[in-house]
Amino acid sequence: MTRPDEAARVANRGEPIRVLIVDDHALIRRSLELALAAEADIEVVGEASDGREAVELADRLMPDVVLMDVRMPRQDGIGATRKIKESVPSTRIIMLTVSDEEEDLFEAIKAGATGYLLKDVQIDEVPDAVRGVHEGQSLINPAMAAKLISEFANMSRKEAERPPQLPVPRLTDREMEVLRLVAKGMNNREIAKDLYISENTVKNHVRNILEKLQLHSRMEAVVYAVRERLLEIT
Repeated sequence: MTRPDEAARVANRGEPIRVLIVDDHALIRRSLELALAAEADIEVVGEASDGREAVELADRLMPDVVLMDVRMPRQDGIGATRKIKESVPSTRIIMLTVSDEEEDLFEAIKAGATGYLLKDVQIDEVPDAVRGVHEGQSLINPAMAAKLISEFANMSRKEAERPPQLPVPRLTDREMEVLRLVAKGMNNREIAKDLYISENTVKNHVRNILEKLQLHSRMEAVVYAVRERLLEIT
């Protein structure tokens, strides 16, 4: 039975969120499909069992969101993420994996992933994760966020002596404030509360930041900002 809040979301949006599921284990794909099929505002448009198939399907189906495993045959999820973001930049990608290695997390974000969840996440949390990234939020569980911030700090220290390669686009003072809070793992609601502005204003600032830096996701913006020493994370 469709819940009233789900029906309202579909009515407001007009079309359901189109999702592609990518995992080399059929049982996991089936579990995710069942969890998402119960949601009126989400539609599973395809499934892939490896990275190469995922790239082909994403190019053809143009999904809104991809649930992507990291470790797969033929092509891994990070390589597939990179190719999908090149061919379908608007697609949001959530890495859903058993790997909590910092290197996998960092490489996934650099490849263009918007979220990174461990497979021990409760299955009923996945629909809200899909909605969140589709609305422009970054999605990383707290333990992984701490590792990501630590990696940013290491990168900042390692590159302290490197001169900037190119002139960087100028961000406003307010955009820098928003970027610093994004770097702390805060979502739009938390940023709005901290800066005493509306969530829509936060969304506008994030969109302007991404346009100026010519990037696709909030986490990419943080990586770029640390690399170019626009901000420092300690």
